Amino acid sequence: MELIKNENIEANKNEIEVLVDAKTFDEAVNNVYKRNSKKLTVPGFRSGKAPRKIIERKYGEDVFYNDAIELVYPKALDEAIKEAELDVVAIDSLKLIEVSAQKGFSFKAVCILKPKVELKEYKGIEVERPIKMIDEKAVDKRLQNMRERAGRLITVEDRAARDGDTVVIDFEGFIDDVPFKGGKAEKHTLKLGSKSFIPGFEYQIIGKNIGDEFDVDVTFPKDYHAKNLKGKQAIFKCKLHEIKMIELPEEDDEFAKDVSEFDTLKELREDIKNKLEAESKNAADMSVDSELTNKLIENMKVDIPEVMFENRVNDLIRDFEQQISVQGLTLDMYFKYTGSDENGLRNQFRERAEDQVKTRLALEEIVSSENIEVSDEELENEFKKLADKYELELDKVKNMVSAESLKMDIAVEKAMKLVRDNAKITEKIVEN
Repeated sequence: MELIKNENIEANKNEIEVLVDAKTFDEAVNNVYKRNSKKLTVPGFRSGKAPRKIIERKYGEDVFYNDAIELVYPKALDEAIKEAELDVVAIDSLKLIEVSAQKGFSFKAVCILKPKVELKEYKGIEVERPIKMIDEKAVDKRLQNMRERAGRLITVEDRAARDGDTVVIDFEGFIDDVPFKGGKAEKHTLKLGSKSFIPGFEYQIIGKNIGDEFDVDVTFPKDYHAKNLKGKQAIFKCKLHEIKMIELPEEDDEFAKDVSEFDTLKELREDIKNKLEAESKNAADMSVDSELTNKLIENMKVDIPEVMFENRVNDLIRDFEQQISVQGLTLDMYFKYTGSDENGLRNQFRERAEDQVKTRLALEEIVSSENIEVSDEELENEFKKLADKYELELDKVKNMVSAESLKMDIAVEKAMKLVRDNAKITEKIVEN
């Protein structure tokens, strides 16, 4: 491989020209010939036994060229990028210039480069740390949630439905007196106040008694997932079959034993308070980090190539696809159920992707400015953490994860710690 040219053609773009010598190209052509000769028939020769020169004479000298170029150019491109010392985030275009058995082949590549970052201030950033004071009311609220989860539904027959009750209903929806698909159900269980139905639907069941038949008049939201129902007024004909309410357990030592490892309510309350305080601290730490990264972005001057945002959106979509696969869903199924599409999902992740790309660039600039290094011991420990987390052998993790990439991840974490340690943090009490 020979790097013929390396030229900056515009901001964050370089064009390189690469030559692959005749010997390397010929070896690649020969490898392709060996792999594909059985697919090509030549009269007078058994399958796979025709000499390369005979095949080239029959099918053309360039019969193996395209596959040979595909075989060789990735390595040649990678070597050229390293020789040119370019920090490439994507390849914008590839163009074949010339190819021949005598000279090899040459090509041009337009490389999109990681942008240069100007970061004004990253030490002494002023932020507030929101602190939620955990009082007995907060403990009471968490304990009440635990009681509701441990409660049991009992049938109510002597009163009308109330907010918070669970009802069993039949319903059928009509638009302009015509029933619509998906608008009918029998013996459907619905918790009033859950806001799981169209706005206004659940409220109109409150006050109704068992056996009542009634109409519910609602308007579908303009952003409703089903396009044919957006903004449409509908009448649901309903019948109320059952009313149920939650019977809560007594708040005593027996309850504490049933829902926890503690023997007394006092011990349970103390544990709840400790956990709430830990949650409050974690939330405060996350808020500080979020504010710090926002300030870093504000203090940064950089021209970011669009492809970096698009690549990060792609990463987030892959992560999302993996998450929903645990529930047995594919992206196509998700789009069908939610009435959305890939463009909608990309737009949903766009803002997060932009923030993550900008934050990463700022922190990598700090790594460079502060000469932050990662020791072999730190790298090894991080590999071990990944192996433990995913229950894989250490060697397998090392084969799967780039050491250089992991090193930079560790260095970026160190940069964030440096920003945090040097920040001017003022604590602020906020209401629960």
